[in-house]
Amino acid sequence: MADLPPQLAELVDDFSAVGPKDRLQLLLELSQELPELPARYGDAADSMEQVHECQSPLFLAVEVDDAQTVHLFFSAPPEAPTTRGFASIMHTGLDGESAADVLGVPDDFYVALGLGEAVSPLRLRGMAAMLSRIKRQVRALTAA
Repeated sequence: MADLPPQLAELVDDFSAVGPKDRLQLLLELSQELPELPARYGDAADSMEQVHECQSPLFLAVEVDDAQTVHLFFSAPPEAPTTRGFASIMHTGLDGESAADVLGVPDDFYVALGLGEAVSPLRLRGMAAMLSRIKRQVRALTAA
């Protein structure tokens, strides 16, 4: 898929290379790789934005440093592996990328992951909402 940062493109390739059952397994494996939150985001409900479209409580925060590099932080409960997997895809694929590259990710890139056969459309809307909020926060932080 064109216009994806290298790490995100690699994830898309990984998912599209396997069948639907293996995609779900890959998503569950990724859910275990979501980094812990730094202490400054200890109280996620107060310090982060909630993504209400997600079926499980998911909070995210975006930071953009002086070099216009994006840093992403997610809070999702361990008992919500699908939501954590989506957050992990976003973190692995977009954390450390430039603001311009993050803003350039197609809004529907997640379709190329082929998860439509493995998870419900409602869950996929949650992933779309995550990307939308990340982009909105990046725009707000880079406009200042």
